Amino acid sequence: MIKPIKKEEALLKEIKESAKKSEGLRIWWLGQSGFLVQWNGFHLLLDPYLSDCLTKKYANTEKQHVRMSELVISPEKLNFIDLVTSSHNHTDHLDAETLNPILEANPEIQFIIPEANRDFVAERLGCNRNLPIGLNDQQSYFLNENISLTAIPSAHNDFETDETGQHKFLGYIIKIGPYCIYHSGDTLWYEGLEKKVIPFKPDVLLLPINGNKPERKIAGNMSSEEAAKFGKTVGSGFVIPHHYHMFEFNTEDPENFVQAAKKEGINYQALKIGERFEK
Repeated sequence: MIKPIKKEEALLKEIKESAKKSEGLRIWWLGQSGFLVQWNGFHLLLDPYLSDCLTKKYANTEKQHVRMSELVISPEKLNFIDLVTSSHNHTDHLDAETLNPILEANPEIQFIIPEANRDFVAERLGCNRNLPIGLNDQQSYFLNENISLTAIPSAHNDFETDETGQHKFLGYIIKIGPYCIYHSGDTLWYEGLEKKVIPFKPDVLLLPINGNKPERKIAGNMSSEEAAKFGKTVGSGFVIPHHYHMFEFNTEDPENFVQAAKKEGINYQALKIGERFEK
């Protein structure tokens, strides 16, 4: 298995020590599409998957989720989180074995989801359906004057909505202090996505690179080349890839993204699990 750069207590120590800094943005990749964002003592957790739920679920099926990387941190140890997101209902973005320990360890946490998924989220987590904060296309949530999230639809593979037209797959534009981050969740590069992102001038774009391969029999994402080109088209910020090195059947070699990023001439950093990006 691939070993994280830092894990468990060593990772916790780094996070807590850097939380004392009042300046700068720090982002740790926790695997799959999960990131921990830190600014001025504030901690935002994006789409965490910190269990072996899917490996166990599919162990005796034709779609085995054989894990490639070691677990980076036990979710119950993250007892300093201010806000957590789920971009859609797939288990690697909405995992009860990850989210329930996090919610329990952080009683005051804010939990952001697509409004269209409210009943599904409540059923999967066994939580009060009024607990999450639901967003839809172009809707924003303001935690305070320094922290806000705005929802942008994602296509995974297609747009999927509830009976009222609210989107079940979202990405989030995150304004955190002087910085702006786009976390795509899972998405293809659909027509017009760049026009939704460009006005925010993100400093960091967190984009999937595992591609869209029908033989996997699951919903797809941007490829390495598309993620690099998308970053070039948006024209601002560092591109940090995600959605690789978790499951053997659904991954990508990050070196392919590195080569594509160099070709496009963009700023980028391909993180290893447990590694930190700083700005």
